[in-house]
Amino acid sequence: MNLVIYMVIFLPMAAALLCYTAGRSHETARDYLADICTGIIFLLCLSLTIQTVTGHDYSEILAEIPYICGMGLHFTVDGFRALYGTIAAFMWFMSTLFSREYFAHYHNRNRYYLFLLLTLGATEGVFLSADFFTTFVFFEIMSFTSYVWVAHDEKKESLRAAGTYLAVAVIGGLVMLMGIFLLYDVTGTLYFRDLSGVLLKESAASTQLWSAGLCLLFGFGAKAGTFPLHIWLPKAHPVAPAPASALLSGILTKAGIYGILILTAYLFLGSALWGGLILVLGVCTMVIGALLALLSIDLKRTLACSSVSQIGFILVGVGMSGLLGEENVLALRGSLLHMVNHSLIKLVLFMAAGVVFMNVHKLDLNEIRGFGRKKPLLHYIFLMGALGIGGTPLWNGYISKTLIHESIVEYIALIRSDMATGLFSASFMKGVEWIFLISGGLTIAYMAKLYVCLFLEKNTDPATQEKYDSMGKKYMNKVSASVLVICASLLPVMGFFPSLIMDGIASMGESFLQMASSPQKLSYFSLTNLSGAMISLIVGAVVYFVIVRLWLMKRSGPATSAREYVNRLPRWMDLEELLYRPVLLRILPFGFGMVCRFLDSLVDTVVVILRKTLLRDSKLPRELPQGTPLTHMCACIAAGFQWIGNRTVHKKYPKNQDYEHKYALFYEELSENSTMITRSMSFGLLLFCVGLILTVAYLFIKDVFGL
Repeated sequence: MNLVIYMVIFLPMAAALLCYTAGRSHETARDYLADICTGIIFLLCLSLTIQTVTGHDYSEILAEIPYICGMGLHFTVDGFRALYGTIAAFMWFMSTLFSREYFAHYHNRNRYYLFLLLTLGATEGVFLSADFFTTFVFFEIMSFTSYVWVAHDEKKESLRAAGTYLAVAVIGGLVMLMGIFLLYDVTGTLYFRDLSGVLLKESAASTQLWSAGLCLLFGFGAKAGTFPLHIWLPKAHPVAPAPASALLSGILTKAGIYGILILTAYLFLGSALWGGLILVLGVCTMVIGALLALLSIDLKRTLACSSVSQIGFILVGVGMSGLLGEENVLALRGSLLHMVNHSLIKLVLFMAAGVVFMNVHKLDLNEIRGFGRKKPLLHYIFLMGALGIGGTPLWNGYISKTLIHESIVEYIALIRSDMATGLFSASFMKGVEWIFLISGGLTIAYMAKLYVCLFLEKNTDPATQEKYDSMGKKYMNKVSASVLVICASLLPVMGFFPSLIMDGIASMGESFLQMASSPQKLSYFSLTNLSGAMISLIVGAVVYFVIVRLWLMKRSGPATSAREYVNRLPRWMDLEELLYRPVLLRILPFGFGMVCRFLDSLVDTVVVILRKTLLRDSKLPRELPQGTPLTHMCACIAAGFQWIGNRTVHKKYPKNQDYEHKYALFYEELSENSTMITRSMSFGLLLFCVGLILTVAYLFIKDVFGL
């Protein structure tokens, strides 16, 4: 068992280097190596899942790497960890197969595959971690390696979005590290199993525990895309490659939810106050994400904002589990299932969006309008994802949303019977229920907007529509089509057989989530449960026909009846530009900035003076036309061997390779990759040092003054 755990985490990291080396000389070999590696990891994770299902649900430490920062890294496996490790591996396998066609005309594919596999190993390390320190280490590795996905195009907007993603990840990681220090200081342990119910045991230090918990919530919430730290999602997804977007939305956000679940099920077990906090954050995230998605006219941005909203749905379930206490089974099962459903649904939807983009290289709804007409296979794939995320009965999303909705209804009933805590009133929770159902309606409305735009409407330009219609079956190869069909077909199958499939998946998380009561048999398709879905469907239809068709569309010209989609979201309504960037810029003292600018100007002045006097340009060594002195020296050596070979073994068929240009190109590519890594690592290490100094200073003051 421990060997399998090591292989799941570290085999992808080793394979990343192998694929990068192979890709230097043979790109096809690299692609197949990546496919084989992700396939092997999926099979290994599947074997872990089978072992836990058959009764081997482990709770003790199964694998460890001692002496890492004096703490060591510790891993374990239970039903939930095996389940999400398998889902992550499955999604990586599918997206890697799809990447072969998607990246056919991209540059820097070697770099993409390198960081794709490194991130897989780091993500598996997060889900198999047994303590907060191990989680933190792999969490940070995952953040830095996935940064390269967002910056892959190296365009101005891509680098800016990647900077936002990295800033949120690094700041979140630093706050998380502070929380880990505070938690270890008061409890003396970071193992999840030892922290169960610690808030009740350490009542005298509850203030520090809450401080630690809030710091950890900040870090995990930043990765999950929780409001108000969701700002990276709408920026990163439109610029990241579609296979990477599927993983960012479907899996990396769940790494954040994983941490929030640990806090809820262990550190704050049974705390209604904590549950109320998560519930409020979930409601805000759910509504704001849905509104942003409704107003967006960019295909991938809409799906990204949708991810924010669906994370809110999950957090509502997590919050309800804290409020319900010993009656938390419906809420926890609903949260777990919606995590799984959202992962699989976004895999389908983002890869479908990738099919659109790799054919037309556009994402604006007015430009891609009508692309899906006469494409029945893509029509089926997208429709399965849309029905799943909309919570339509007989699809998987309906099952998880029904469980979360029923947990809200159950809590309202407990309040009215005076059997629940008085944190919230029944009327307040009734409002939460309606917000939940209306948010479900908004989900249906914005997915209907995308579906109608892509598959029912015609493009306003007849020539463009004719081009789309003439593609036939050439818009996607057989491998990509098979991948998308398999993933899309899972969604209705899971919804058609909820008792067999969905209940079985939910049961795998019982020990990890410490469900307080036995599972309740729920009639998913009873009239009572169907009524919630029907309300959301009605709300969605009204919002679509009244708001989308009448307010979010306008005539494209006075002399035409054609209508186009318009962006009604004001430019200033951007939380990053409105709040975060101005605030962070004002933190730096004005005088410090002036000193830095003065020193920078001084250095430039000194350099100019030296080049005009002592180091005149004419006296400097002649600059090489390309490459560096090292590449020039290597090229001369290689050219010498080539000259010898052409006069001996290759005399009949002499070779004429330009090694100067070849080595210069290799050096340029290596420099670009190094710059990308250095840019992220230097920024991260700088903030890490600042956070570490502040944390150590706090602990020192606490010990000296007895705070």
